[in-house]
Amino acid sequence: MNAIKSVISTAAIIALTGCAAHPDPIIDKQGVDEGLFAQDWSDCKGYSEEVVIAKGVAKGAATGAVVGGIAGAIGGDAGEGAGYGALWGGTESGLDADWEKREVFKRCMVGRGYRVLN
Repeated sequence: MNAIKSVISTAAIIALTGCAAHPDPIIDKQGVDEGLFAQDWSDCKGYSEEVVIAKGVAKGAATGAVVGGIAGAIGGDAGEGAGYGALWGGTESGLDADWEKREVFKRCMVGRGYRVLN
């Protein structure tokens, strides 16, 4: 069972690292005023910070623990099922919140007239 826990933990770390690998959008700056761009970037970054990742992770972990605990109870080990469920739920919710944060930022920049390339 320790091998399974290691695989799940490693997968979660890789998934979260992958999202953080390129968090900023690529913006076509042709004809863009750099001063205005810096201000818009700062404003949009502020809006994206309103997405609170930690709350989503905690809620996902709690939900995952309940579901995993029920599944584990059926299989004979509610504690282990709850642990796996919490890890899965927290990781999934964290990835979703990270995606949402990046999307808020991109939509903000597009709304201000920038061409977002990714």
